[in-house]
Amino acid sequence: MYRKAVNYLRGQAVVEITSSAPERVVNLCAAHGIPFWDVDWRTERCFRVTTTLPGLRRLREVTADTDADIRLLRKTGAPELWRRCRRRYVLLAAALVLPLLLALGSAFIWDFAVSGNDTVPTEEILQALERCGVRVGTRGVGLDQDDLRNRVLPLLPDVVYLAVNVRGCTAHVQVVERPRPPHLYRDSDVQNVVAARDGLITKIEALDGVTCVQVGDTVQAGQVLLGGVADSPRGCRYMRAHGRIRARTWYCWTVPVPLDVCEKTGEEGAVTRVAVDIGRQRIKLYAGGSVLPVDCDKITEYRGLRLPFGLRLPVTLAVEKTVTHTVYDGQRAEDDARAEGERQLLAQLRQTIGEDGCILQTDVSARRQGAYLMVTLRAECEEQIGVDAPLTITNDTGR
Repeated sequence: MYRKAVNYLRGQAVVEITSSAPERVVNLCAAHGIPFWDVDWRTERCFRVTTTLPGLRRLREVTADTDADIRLLRKTGAPELWRRCRRRYVLLAAALVLPLLLALGSAFIWDFAVSGNDTVPTEEILQALERCGVRVGTRGVGLDQDDLRNRVLPLLPDVVYLAVNVRGCTAHVQVVERPRPPHLYRDSDVQNVVAARDGLITKIEALDGVTCVQVGDTVQAGQVLLGGVADSPRGCRYMRAHGRIRARTWYCWTVPVPLDVCEKTGEEGAVTRVAVDIGRQRIKLYAGGSVLPVDCDKITEYRGLRLPFGLRLPVTLAVEKTVTHTVYDGQRAEDDARAEGERQLLAQLRQTIGEDGCILQTDVSARRQGAYLMVTLRAECEEQIGVDAPLTITNDTGR
């Protein structure tokens, strides 16, 4: 390792030597103390070696009286690197300034990583830190943890502990949320379970309450499925009815889909602009303003810059691509309009029946009405229709 470092600082050269007596050239190198290594014989009269730059000059001197032909293939090492860069002043300045910027940038916070929050939004935590003076660009070295915690916790009532650990340019925010007490139902909390919509009962899972329907019964919206009041020898007993009631349901929805549409065609004048974000400051690397034409789309891609060993630089590259389109009025095909209407209706149906609901059968029809295509969906589903309905109890003393 030491020898490699010394050779790199002195400079290295890979040469190809052709001679009728290559052994003589090798003997001359050994006799004059010329260092060489990595001998690669190409033919009986030609071989390649690696030597130092001073050794290359000495080799040419000792073989001047021979028929050896020395051809330089490439140079490497610090002297060659300096020779290439000494006239490139910007590159030299960057090589000198970049380590300084990295050293200075690593002392500031350029990114946040929040963990431990399940119910408190990350944005709310970052806003509380910003109100206390900790934001992108804040000096992270010597951050007073206790003082910061005492100022941030009053702003976050659902957080009982907060710690900010700065590693590199990233502030790792660890929070512990306040445990939420379980909801305790009082004896006075009385409710029924009623039907959310019409349907045919297929399954009953009663956890508490009086079952008022049976499998196979047809129910209407608002009908009591599980009652919260039961008769007993001592009078009425009140309870909180709870359970899941599944039923087959039927839907018939219609949505109008316009046949006259405005469409975009082609991409004209696509322009890519680059900007650099340093903290909250943006440096535009392009000329002109930011006012965009009316008929255009703007796509912005943010690329965080990292070094090969994973250190995040305090710089974000913003690549903006502006694409201008030609807008024209077109006529949509009825098949496309029908497919669009079916997609909208099915999405609304899945949202209505929930994740545990299933669609058993669908039928889609369409008819044209003026400039619209009326798409109708008839569907049969199975879903949970029981919803809680609070029950108000009034006591008449009869005085």
